[in-house]
Amino acid sequence: MNPLAGQLNESIKAGNEHVYDMLSTLGKEIYFPKEGILSQSAEAGAHAKKYNATIGIATEGGVPMHLGVIQDKLSAYSPKDLYSYAPPAGKPELRTVWREKMLRENKSLEGKTISNPVVTNALTHGLSIVADLFAEPGDAIIYPDKNWENYELTFGIRRHGDTVNYPLFTEEMTFNSAGLEDALLAQKERGKAIVLLNFPNNPTGYTPGIKEGDEIVAAILRAAEEGINVVVVSDDAYFGLFFEDSLKESLFGKLAHLHPRVLPIKIDGATKEEFVWGFRVGFITYASEDKDLLAALEQKTLGIIRATISSGAHPSQTFVLDALKSPQFEEQKEEKFQIMKGRANKVKALLDSGKYGDDVWTYYPFNSGYFMCLKLHTVSAEALRLHLIHNYGLGTIALGETDLRIAFSCIEEEQLEDLFDLVYAGVRDLEKA
Repeated sequence: MNPLAGQLNESIKAGNEHVYDMLSTLGKEIYFPKEGILSQSAEAGAHAKKYNATIGIATEGGVPMHLGVIQDKLSAYSPKDLYSYAPPAGKPELRTVWREKMLRENKSLEGKTISNPVVTNALTHGLSIVADLFAEPGDAIIYPDKNWENYELTFGIRRHGDTVNYPLFTEEMTFNSAGLEDALLAQKERGKAIVLLNFPNNPTGYTPGIKEGDEIVAAILRAAEEGINVVVVSDDAYFGLFFEDSLKESLFGKLAHLHPRVLPIKIDGATKEEFVWGFRVGFITYASEDKDLLAALEQKTLGIIRATISSGAHPSQTFVLDALKSPQFEEQKEEKFQIMKGRANKVKALLDSGKYGDDVWTYYPFNSGYFMCLKLHTVSAEALRLHLIHNYGLGTIALGETDLRIAFSCIEEEQLEDLFDLVYAGVRDLEKA
């Protein structure tokens, strides 16, 4: 093992030996080089005042070399903020501004110790980093039965984790915290579990209420008290899009400092929060009472980044930072929030109107995010999906035998009634066939 990896491991052990036990083999072996090209380039940047022949970019006239056909379209930005490599951890100011935003929007983090957010290539990359650092073959990866399919690829296929699902909803259509607790306690012999919490949930658009949130935290605490090391990932992809009474903060805040056997990790980003999907700007943040442990985890995170993508895209980080600092940012974001809320409310009003009866479908609770799910009673979801796309020109997502996901996020409010009329017509067509 490289001595740098060993030093990081010792820092983690000294801070919390349970966290060291959570690391995968790769997580224990990874480190960020301190004497490689990047560190030597950084040293040269600070001291080589005459010529700096270390950086792997081309320069001209003291700025990064660039093509006019590109810069002409980006003339509002300085070439130094576009073309050179961003640091592996991301632009320092962007990390600071995102941290301030996180603390401002999550009051439950007050008095808690968290790492500085590290920039990722959006949220999938952040989840992949977690999988690399913490998931060993056979580790239990716990998440509900209604989930984003990429979890299976990231934690199951890539890292050979053992997927453990539990029903998302109780019979009363509230979050199934008892199911989560049972899934956790079943891992006592393994002594470790990785829990994925995704609110607002994809695909249902559901965010638990405050009481349910407390029950989730209590379930995780009980598992820790039973001797199970729990890595808890808050996948906050759709954070902030809370349209009704629900949690308005990430559970990351309540999980921070919960128990020595609980390591909370927050994965979030500008991707969906700030409506910049193609920019691919995300963040990964850790919580622990030990600052040296957090620093070591950050270095291991940088090691994974260096070994995979080297660093994130610089232009998109610049664009996001510029937006976050703009005086118009909050006002413009609120405008988009209200549009999204209007669409969600319109869908709920349509489904509650009685127009479609209650024999063909019911819907799972939704109060946030981009999506909602119908539970079909009389036809197959896949059969309906195919029928709708080929006969009505309407695209939807079939999930399992009964569930049909509809993204109201990409449909204008005035078009939603027509959309659901077509879905209803499609159901009736199949019933007659």
